[in-house]
Amino acid sequence: MNINFPEIKTFYGKKINQLRYGENPHQKGSVYTDNGKNDLLNQGKLSGKELSYNNYNDIHAGLEILFSDNKLPTTVIIKHANPCGVATHKSPIKSFLNAQASDPVSAFGGIVVCNFTLTEQLAKIINKTFFEVIIAKGFNKKSLKILKKKKNMRIIDVSKIDYKMKTNLKYFGNTFLLQENDDIVLDKKKLKCVTKIKPNAKEIREMIFAFKVCKYVKSNAIVIVNDNATIGIGAGQQNRLESCKIAIQKAKKFQPSKLNNSVAASDAFFPFADGIKTLINSGVKLIVQPGGSIRDKEVIDAANKAKIKMIFTNVRHFNH
Repeated sequence: MNINFPEIKTFYGKKINQLRYGENPHQKGSVYTDNGKNDLLNQGKLSGKELSYNNYNDIHAGLEILFSDNKLPTTVIIKHANPCGVATHKSPIKSFLNAQASDPVSAFGGIVVCNFTLTEQLAKIINKTFFEVIIAKGFNKKSLKILKKKKNMRIIDVSKIDYKMKTNLKYFGNTFLLQENDDIVLDKKKLKCVTKIKPNAKEIREMIFAFKVCKYVKSNAIVIVNDNATIGIGAGQQNRLESCKIAIQKAKKFQPSKLNNSVAASDAFFPFADGIKTLINSGVKLIVQPGGSIRDKEVIDAANKAKIKMIFTNVRHFNH
């Protein structure tokens, strides 16, 4: 018997905080816990205003990316439950700067999530921009002193939080959907290069980073990266071509020089060749996607004609 999906599912919730309001001021909202314990985010909060409904939503979106096996210093900047910048670098400061450079306009007023201890130097850089929440795996005393100058900004230490989600739930009035959490990124053994030109080891690592970020972007999702940092993200569009155009538009606006020889990831297959042709024309040289379209041959032929590289993962990551 699968204990996650029994014939009768009962939920327990203890109210731990009345929120100022829900997603909008005319909506009431509260936060509950299902284990009888206090809210871990509030336990780790070191300064700032009370967390809002939207803060909780964005924070959990950021934590999912951060706790997805990122060993090097990684910074995630979240806005409206979508990453607008993600970067991994051996230098924590560089990881933040690269994440912010991905889309500095969207980053304003967002949530910063770091998987490392924040230092005084980085705190000074962060304080130059307005952010709603700063989350890190620890803060040194000097960094806290600097960040606390902004009285309303929430500062949260997640060094003691074990973030694991087994299932996720969506309510629709008197019915709900329950599913296993999407814990897979890809299986390296099942990766298939479908083009004549093959990627090298460095490009494969970059491709895995791009596909990992793409997993957490709202569908339809296109993510363009260069040197383990996002440079363009197209999210939540009704067709994949528009997501491609938005990702390219952002890259051209903020980091046009990094489009050449960049890597693009798609959360699902390309139904037509128009999407990859748009990416190729912008300078993308490697595309990773699940594959599985009835027009895969048309898409592969377009990639070969342009002499770029393409990898099929056989894993889809719709995120609605």
